[in-house]
Amino acid sequence: MPIIKLMPRPKKYRCIKCKPDANYFKPRGIPLIELEEISISMDELEALRLADYEEFYHEEAAANMKISRQTFGRILNKAHRKVAECLLKGKALKIEPSQKEE
Repeated sequence: MPIIKLMPRPKKYRCIKCKPDANYFKPRGIPLIELEEISISMDELEALRLADYEEFYHEEAAANMKISRQTFGRILNKAHRKVAECLLKGKALKIEPSQKEE
């Protein structure tokens, strides 16, 4: 019986309007070489900006990013978890550029 490989569904375009001034944050007084690093994607940063900084409801924020409300919620939860881990465990936070920016 032949093995059928399923291709993952292509990632849907996400509208990202923020451009951060910095792309790295770390605890003060600890050399970067000694820190564990956590990466956050641009879509996770955009979700944080819309929900927490701009204070949009999830439905409105999802519409801004051109994704479903459920997808927005998953992205936001992932971003909150990463930021919380950095703050609580003293890790560095790196903002990854989007694919089109590289």
